[in-house]
Amino acid sequence: MNPESRRWFDEAAGPLVRPYARTGGRTAGSARSLDMLTTVVVSPAAPMLRRIELEYGQIVELCRRPHAVAEVSAALRMPLVVTKVLIGDLITDGILVFRAPVATDHAPTIDLLRAVLDGIRRM
Repeated sequence: MNPESRRWFDEAAGPLVRPYARTGGRTAGSARSLDMLTTVVVSPAAPMLRRIELEYGQIVELCRRPHAVAEVSAALRMPLVVTKVLIGDLITDGILVFRAPVATDHAPTIDLLRAVLDGIRRM
């Protein structure tokens, strides 16, 4: 790392760029409301990436395989709200396609929840 770039990096905190700077001050993405469980993947007919920001390229590389929005956020160590905005931009550009989580009509039973909790405790 060269001395000039060290001004913008702190060993404990990481890059010293505020999240809103990555999104141009936006806190909401395109018209799509992305859930943290929404699955995103690069479209088979994706056009060439025209955005120059590093984060967009990282998201496209990661999403060559399907990932949930929360997984992308964690892998890139970005706040979820920032990740949602950037992914929304890539969906609008036609680079990513998404599938929202499937809602179920019934909640899990108390017996199922207890079985899951017992299994976790045994681990």
